Amino acid sequence: MLKNLHLRQKVTILLAIILVVGLCLSGFTLSAVMTNNAKEEISSTAQVLMETMKSVRHYTSAQITPELEDKLDTTFLPQTIPAYSAREVFEVLRKKSDYRDFFYKEATLNPTNLRDKADEFETKIVERFRNKKNLKELKGFRSLPGGDIFYIARPLAVTEPKCLDCHSTPERAPQSMIERYGSSGGFNWKLDEIVGAQIISVPASKVIQRANQSSFLIIGIVSIVFVAVILLINIFLNRQVVVPLKQITHVAEEVSMGHMDVDFEQLSNDEIGSLAKAFKRMKLSLDKAMDRLKRSGRTSGGTNRSTGGGTNRSTGGNTTQGNTNG
Repeated sequence: MLKNLHLRQKVTILLAIILVVGLCLSGFTLSAVMTNNAKEEISSTAQVLMETMKSVRHYTSAQITPELEDKLDTTFLPQTIPAYSAREVFEVLRKKSDYRDFFYKEATLNPTNLRDKADEFETKIVERFRNKKNLKELKGFRSLPGGDIFYIARPLAVTEPKCLDCHSTPERAPQSMIERYGSSGGFNWKLDEIVGAQIISVPASKVIQRANQSSFLIIGIVSIVFVAVILLINIFLNRQVVVPLKQITHVAEEVSMGHMDVDFEQLSNDEIGSLAKAFKRMKLSLDKAMDRLKRSGRTSGGTNRSTGGGTNRSTGGNTTQGNTNG
């Protein structure tokens, strides 16, 4: 099949194969790199938010709660609870359009506030923390109807004995808390027990989608550049190789048919020019050889004519002598 193709077609096919293979390999590599970078970006964002919520919790327990401790004897103030403060601060953040798909939850197996109740997925995370005491963090991707999300989860344990004032038994809890949340949840906690998980959820679909779009854009630009290179190579090949070779071939055919008035033009000093120069020397050598053959032929013809005339005259003389004798 390739034998029947022209040089330019063969080069175009070769470059096209290189383009396809190169785009496949580079596309796969670029997509993997861009996706990994997107995941790193998502993870970094989630880590920052997680540390921010941790700071809010610490600020609440270290500075807000002590200031209102006197009032807590008679009135339960949810604003003094670190989990409540962190959730409320995050909800303020979610009011901004850029963060409305971000979520923060302190998922608890037995919560005081039902909005903190762990769902099936979150319950599995809490159970993993409870079963593996040395496990400090879990992270990964989760598929939801609204799209994929990236989550980071850390265990929540009862580390302060003061927490048991509200979460040991309903009898010890402030009456105002019972009136607010009831007495069915958030009790029987124990010191150092892991009761929940602090979970940050960050939307991943849009970020990964943007990364994929960037990959396609880059691949598209590379494809356009490579196609332009193929066209330029074809133009260059046509002007610098194909056309000169066609001219050399045409002149060689004319010479082979005896038309010695044509000549090989040396259009460049490259290999094609050297080929034209070699054909030109060959033509000159052939021309000289043909001239020698022609001169040799003419000389041989004259000699033959001279030899033939002398013989006839001699023979004629003999005939005349014979007649005389007779």
